[in-house]
Amino acid sequence: MTTEHQWTAPAVTRIDEPFVADERTMLLGWLGWQRSTLLHKCAGLTGEQLAMRPLPATQMSLLGLIRHHTDVERVWLRRRLEGRNDMFPTYHDGERETAWSDLDPARAEENYAALLAEWEICDEVLARHDLDDLFETPRHGTMSCRWVVVHLIEEYARHNGHADLLREHIDGVTGS
Repeated sequence: MTTEHQWTAPAVTRIDEPFVADERTMLLGWLGWQRSTLLHKCAGLTGEQLAMRPLPATQMSLLGLIRHHTDVERVWLRRRLEGRNDMFPTYHDGERETAWSDLDPARAEENYAALLAEWEICDEVLARHDLDDLFETPRHGTMSCRWVVVHLIEEYARHNGHADLLREHIDGVTGS
């Protein structure tokens, strides 16, 4: 009898943010730490566990968080900062965000890889821009690259708190 291989999210080594650095290095260090914290919360879980919605009052899951952050980075850095109007969210049906729904545990590895690929592309975008670079949005008007980086840090920090609760309800793991 053969057993089917089930993908498990890999362990992640988080690198501390810099304690003394210039503004750009500090902000990007914190962004990197928050990004890796999300993956740290997913480490060791199967696709089925990542897709679980252990808190009945919400659609949130760790896999949903992975998918949500893929789109957050894609939209803020590629679509808005770089003005790439062809960069639509991946998990959107035209009317609503679908990162939280239509979860397929068998595609967890693919969704995880998509986030890592998006980080690589978005890091290249950030390398091309100064924090003071400006861009226009229909909703908010003029915005800066600095604001986007701070927003991404805030977005991860907020959702990493959700990830803590989700992980604890899945398998009891707590901690940083």
